[in-house]
Amino acid sequence: MPQNPPEGHPRISPYLLYEDVAGALDFLSRAFGFSEILRFTDPQGNVTHAEMRLADGLVMMGDPGPDYESPKRAGRVGSQVHVYVDDVDAHFEHTKAAGATVVSEPHEPGYGDRRYDAEDLEGNRWSFAQHVQDVPPEEWGATTA
Repeated sequence: MPQNPPEGHPRISPYLLYEDVAGALDFLSRAFGFSEILRFTDPQGNVTHAEMRLADGLVMMGDPGPDYESPKRAGRVGSQVHVYVDDVDAHFEHTKAAGATVVSEPHEPGYGDRRYDAEDLEGNRWSFAQHVQDVPPEEWGATTA
């Protein structure tokens, strides 16, 4: 039986791995507008776990140790985090000004969202979107279960 998450936590939260968690905390705050809510530092001063919020979303992150390679160092991206924001164009301008790597500029791919993609300092892929209209799945080529 599924358990309820702790008070204030959504049921699904991405847990991202970073070689430099402290650097990720700074970047995600500065470039994407996240707010830090928790940081755990080991006795050597390394941030090994942290949590950040954007609106009602939660992202957890941690340092998996020396054997880990970030997407940037590994040369490939293995996942993407999709985030809804209130004003995707303003968010894009802020992100671009903060120096994030822009993968695609704001566009409307046909399913009712306006979105753009960016990478953080370690190459993790993020898409930020704003829902702009309801489009039935059949009109953009999807099927429903």
